[in-house]
Amino acid sequence: MDLREERLTSERVFEGKLLKVRVDRVKLPSGMESTREVVDHPGAVLILPLIDGEIVFVEQYRYPIERVLLELPAGKLDPGESPEECAKRELKEETGYVAGRLVSLGKVYTTPGFSTEVIHLFLALDLLKDEQSTDFDEFVLVKRIPEGEALKMLREGAIEDAKTICALARYFLLKGVIG
Repeated sequence: MDLREERLTSERVFEGKLLKVRVDRVKLPSGMESTREVVDHPGAVLILPLIDGEIVFVEQYRYPIERVLLELPAGKLDPGESPEECAKRELKEETGYVAGRLVSLGKVYTTPGFSTEVIHLFLALDLLKDEQSTDFDEFVLVKRIPEGEALKMLREGAIEDAKTICALARYFLLKGVIG
């Protein structure tokens, strides 16, 4: 059975600074029709910076959930920007570190049931300290956490940000620590 759905019509219902929302009419594999609400997202990166056995995290207030979360540095792709360029830019902006090397940890689709967002995951190595240069509306605290403590936090559910959990799991799987 072919599981693909065919787009019949598409209507843009919202266009903001970051997100665009459309409502599509689709033909289902059964031949029947249905509606799909889709959030179009430009894509993003997440960086797992590693220095001297410590992982560089950021703490950031997240308005939609009204909480401060511990996360790995991340940010959205600018038009025409490659994931690697974005990772270098976001790492420096959020943490003040510059990566000597980036290693791909793959990509994840955050919520494919309603969004096109894909996040490219990178391990950042050979870090050099520079100056943090966050956006005017971005306030983050940088925290260096030993790998072992980060693994413990991951296992205990102390880290709740999904993209951070995915990247840490990929990293610790790659190292052979879990799995």
